[in-house]
Amino acid sequence: MVNRLAPSSAFGLVHRLGHHGAVRPARIAVCERTDLALASVIARRHAERALATRIADTFALALPVTPHRCEAGGVAFIWAGPGQWLATAGGEPGHRFEARLRKALAGLASVCDQSDGRAILHIAGPRARDLFAKGLPVDLDPSVMQPGATLVSAVAHIGIHLWQLDALPTYECAVARSYAHSLWHWLEASAAEFGLTVAPE
Repeated sequence: MVNRLAPSSAFGLVHRLGHHGAVRPARIAVCERTDLALASVIARRHAERALATRIADTFALALPVTPHRCEAGGVAFIWAGPGQWLATAGGEPGHRFEARLRKALAGLASVCDQSDGRAILHIAGPRARDLFAKGLPVDLDPSVMQPGATLVSAVAHIGIHLWQLDALPTYECAVARSYAHSLWHWLEASAAEFGLTVAPE
């Protein structure tokens, strides 16, 4: 009999579904994104302009060269530093997405599957900004950070990659899988005063 490895949640042993905190209705809602394929994309030397052209031709989106996220057709490229991006795709296995990117960007970028190496939280609600203010040393005020913006920073000394989806505000937060439990403990404690709903995906 062949033993097969089954995927498991990065937060499965620590997060509890349902309502947390004394405030009802909850002002923050969180769920884990397990449906995203992730891949790092790093431009080859002197190839960034050609890479942007290839991505525009292949995915019909403008590769962000500042801290922003661009999406088209279910594929997004999220700025992660000069010449670096986190690419995401919904509903596609990570290894297939990596292979698709490698083929499309051959000779212009190095691509590596990150689907099993990072965990993604979807965090939404009118107090989500106040939640991050407790641990993120970056101003998320709407005058500074608008939908589509992204940043690479740390929450409570835990490295994260954060991007804003809408004005509610709704954020998605990527963290190295090995730090998922630590991030969750911080989030659950910090969100308690606002009321927290933990939902399945």
